[in-house]
Amino acid sequence: MAIVGAFAVPHPPLIIPDVGKGRERTIQATVDAYEEVGRRIAALKPETIVVSSPHTTLYRDYFLISPGSSARGSFAQYGAPRAAYSARYDTKLVDKLCAICDREGIEAGTDYERDPRLDHATMIPLHFIQKYYTGFELVRVGLSGYSAAEHYRLGKAIQEAAQALGRRVVYVASGDLSHKLVADGPYGYVPEGPQFDERITRDFASGDLLDVLCMDVSLAERAAECGLKSFQIMAGALDGTAVQSELLSYEGPFGVGYGIAAFMPTGDEGADEARKLLPQYETWRSDDLARRRAGEDAYVSLARASLEAFVREGRRITVPKDVPSELLTTRAGCFVSLKIDGQLRGCIGTILPVKKSLAEEICANAISAGTHDPRFSAVRASELPDLVYDVDVLTTPVPTTAAELDPSRYGVIVSCRDGRRGLLLPDLDGVDTVSEQLRIAAQKGHIDLDFDDYRLERFEVVRHL
Repeated sequence: MAIVGAFAVPHPPLIIPDVGKGRERTIQATVDAYEEVGRRIAALKPETIVVSSPHTTLYRDYFLISPGSSARGSFAQYGAPRAAYSARYDTKLVDKLCAICDREGIEAGTDYERDPRLDHATMIPLHFIQKYYTGFELVRVGLSGYSAAEHYRLGKAIQEAAQALGRRVVYVASGDLSHKLVADGPYGYVPEGPQFDERITRDFASGDLLDVLCMDVSLAERAAECGLKSFQIMAGALDGTAVQSELLSYEGPFGVGYGIAAFMPTGDEGADEARKLLPQYETWRSDDLARRRAGEDAYVSLARASLEAFVREGRRITVPKDVPSELLTTRAGCFVSLKIDGQLRGCIGTILPVKKSLAEEICANAISAGTHDPRFSAVRASELPDLVYDVDVLTTPVPTTAAELDPSRYGVIVSCRDGRRGLLLPDLDGVDTVSEQLRIAAQKGHIDLDFDDYRLERFEVVRHL
């Protein structure tokens, strides 16, 4: 067996004694569970430990596998430079993993590393592992903007690479849970925070890694977690493997959820068909897309029809006569947003109407969102079945002040007299404060809130799904 154990762990810096200076005792359950992880890994005697980290170099469209023969890092940025760690990399496993990813079409490799130093999400598990065991080499992998399925496929490639080399490997998925558990915490509170933590810890306890793959992306983003994709790679590393799962600890005294879980193989890798989760995930995803499409209202159906006709046939549709009358008689600005697997794929809109009717506005903006958003390449025909659409119809913007804003209710426009302008829609995942809303809107308009003379406008939207 190649993957001899897997662990999900958090990475709070204060758990390191030189950083915490006694405060680590406030998360004693996490400390005790981490010590248990160190002891269990020592008993497994792995040759290699693979760590997935949310805080190493991250790209939207690439998994970075740390290059070189070794790396080191410290907690100097947390005021503890003497808390330093180093590790030798398993270069042969890295090479094999890169070769498998290349063969399987997984965008991963050792290029483009911006900072070779070990990050805190890697050093914290190393602190507890090296306390009990040092006879291993390390492989460090980063996350990406890709889907749950692609992270799972990377995990499968790690499993295959370990099998090919006959390595005894332990997988460590580093990641915190929600950062928004309490109102007086550093990141505030949203209801989705405890909801996410309750669900993921239940999955850890039961070993339901399929549910980890199927986790609602919007729920995860609103919860402000940083571990989900790391856990999804871990699920892939255990592909086809029966496991005994155990939730070792969970606590969140500072408003951030820390969960530790162990997954110990109880059967041969690849032998348990029920634990081959990728086909099950794809079936769930297909059913979910079909359910969403069946529930689309006329506004969203019109946007979909417009973009699909343009991408597939290069033509602009004529607005059907049987659409609701308000689409033909109303004029309003609107935004059309496109997502794939919860990730934005395009968003373009108009603040004020420029077409003769709202129906024409939707049709034009759907095409623009799919083909002219400068942040993305044009949508391909093969992507059309995977798109999820939102259509936001805007009210007329009115002048406002920051004190009158509410990011869950109002969108905001930040503008300068020289024509620079940035807009942000309301009720967006991960945007929970006025300051964050203004920062993002201003950034989109290349506006400096500290130095530029700007004005604010607010608007409301009716969101169609």
